[in-house]
Amino acid sequence: MNMKYTITSLLLFVLLATGCNNQPKNTQNDIATPVSVMELKKGSISKLVNTTGTAQPTYGVTLNTEVSGLYKLQTNPRTGKPFKLGDAVHKGQLIVRLEDREYENGIAIDAKELSLEIAEQEQVKQKALYEKGGVTLSEMRNTEVKVTNARYDYENGKLDLEKMNVKAPFDGVIVDLPHYTSDVRIEQGKPVVGIMDYGRMYMDINLPESAIGYVKADQPVYITHYTLPGDTIRGMISELSPAISSETRTFKGKILIQNDGLKLRPGMFVKADIVVNKADSTIIIPKDVIQSNRRAKYVYIIEKNTALFRELKTGLEDEKNIQVLEGLKENDNLVVKGFETLKENVKVKVQK
Repeated sequence: MNMKYTITSLLLFVLLATGCNNQPKNTQNDIATPVSVMELKKGSISKLVNTTGTAQPTYGVTLNTEVSGLYKLQTNPRTGKPFKLGDAVHKGQLIVRLEDREYENGIAIDAKELSLEIAEQEQVKQKALYEKGGVTLSEMRNTEVKVTNARYDYENGKLDLEKMNVKAPFDGVIVDLPHYTSDVRIEQGKPVVGIMDYGRMYMDINLPESAIGYVKADQPVYITHYTLPGDTIRGMISELSPAISSETRTFKGKILIQNDGLKLRPGMFVKADIVVNKADSTIIIPKDVIQSNRRAKYVYIIEKNTALFRELKTGLEDEKNIQVLEGLKENDNLVVKGFETLKENVKVKVQK
């Protein structure tokens, strides 16, 4: 009876042992690690120095009245309506006129013009007589003095009349237009219109002392503003001071901005990225995929579903990307997700 139980137990042990030996081995090396990859293409990268500042118009002016008079806001010929904020104006265009009949009569421009004509006629007459010996040289030169004085008197009269016209001194845009009631007298020295030309702008900057060795005049600059997502406006370093401030440890500079589309507005606080170095047609990868140890920087690429270790030599970098000088080549499949646990020759499963 005991022998029967012993044989049965032995058979059960053999069956269990055989079943265990037939189970498939499920080791870590047999599990393909899921990863995502990007195929490398050549591109451009720039080394940037970042700064901020306020964009200012190249030309800006507030025009005041030079004389008192009745206020007459002129009509914009483009719109057929009185000038208003935001209207574009051309150099010499009349924007506001002041009227004062008493002032105009006091100038007596017609009389001054007539006096000039009479003086010129007398000069011609005296010159003809002088050539015939009818008058002395002194008498002939006296008529020249009269013509000169009459001409100055007439020109000054025209200048005085021009003081009644407020004209644009350059091409620009109306940015300020104080309200005055039409036909009401306003006094001399009152502001009547503000004009800015911001097709070209500038900004004053302060750069850290550490940048003085590689920020140079004529370097390109990228200008951005949070209200202009996706738009980058071009600029250029135009001036740089050689002096370092002992208080702030910075040096001053100026950036010229080409604002052709007038997207940038005067007074905007903008970001400026100065391009101090640039590389074209080079391998560029995201900085966040690079791992490092005490010896080197490295990444993983995928060939035939296998992870391969690549040590890198890097160059220029910006906020997100870095240039690879050695270690990678065009069309390599760089691991961009799932690289944290990879090792050399580990099998992977590429996911989209």
